[in-house]
Amino acid sequence: MRIKAIGGEFALIKRITKAAKGRDIIKGIGDDAAVIKASGKLLAITTDTLVEGDHFSFKWFTPKQVGKKAIEINASDIGAMGAVPKYVLVSLVLPADIDVETVDEIYNGMWEAGKKYNTKIIGGNMTHGKELVIDIDMIGEAKKENLKFRSNAKPGDFIFVSGDLGASTAGLKLFLKNVKGHDYVKKKHLEPEAKFYKVRKFLKYINAMIDVSDGLASDITRICEQSNVGAVIFKDNVPIKDETRRAAKDVGKDAVDYALYGGEDFELIYTVSEKKLNKVKGFLVGEITKKKGVRLYSDGKERLISKHGYDHFLIK
Repeated sequence: MRIKAIGGEFALIKRITKAAKGRDIIKGIGDDAAVIKASGKLLAITTDTLVEGDHFSFKWFTPKQVGKKAIEINASDIGAMGAVPKYVLVSLVLPADIDVETVDEIYNGMWEAGKKYNTKIIGGNMTHGKELVIDIDMIGEAKKENLKFRSNAKPGDFIFVSGDLGASTAGLKLFLKNVKGHDYVKKKHLEPEAKFYKVRKFLKYINAMIDVSDGLASDITRICEQSNVGAVIFKDNVPIKDETRRAAKDVGKDAVDYALYGGEDFELIYTVSEKKLNKVKGFLVGEITKKKGVRLYSDGKERLISKHGYDHFLIK
């Protein structure tokens, strides 16, 4: 039986997941990062992998941009927990014919991105294989009052997103179709950045949070699953730049689809109770409901969203 037959990546995760128990495990599987208690400190730990030909292509990425992306996407996961990135482990699978200069530039990118957050590369592993693979393990530190989980959304919460969506996917489609111009969206794809700095000043007013790695609809679904709630997304409120709309139009697509199902924008989705609305900033894009399922509200009607965001095993 193939992974696709059971429903893809997230179905497989559910199938193999067993709850980890222990006094020092604050949060296990099911969030942007795990959280443990060690020597009196709260540590957020995450991992993410980039595979050449899947997550990046040297046809349009420079090696330095690949290195930056490897750090930024992990920093985004740590930040989505309300934690601060601190330490990095890097594991590489290197093809035999890769140039040393390419590896140098990948590390230059990782060091440059890490400098923003004062993170340190403290170790890793190296082996050989048919394609370049970069695996990052990142450790962050958190204060108890700042920790945010996907499982704390409540009916009546409003859903916010920290910035515009859909640009990264639009940029990728332009590269794939070799469409010229549209520098803004192309840069969004080539140089993603963690956005947790946008919510740092009002973390204490946020209930649940997740980063946008798989698309707004898909990632809100993850919050709803963990919190045992539903949600309504207000289609007209989804923040999309005019540059993204133009780029999507040039490849014959709807930018709203890129925002809902595209992913890799690495903005933050967060829920806030009504009485705290004046304490936060961002774009209000929906509401958490008791009624299960994620629905899209448009033109006075709601429809249940059945489409998924990016899934490694459901690619056509």
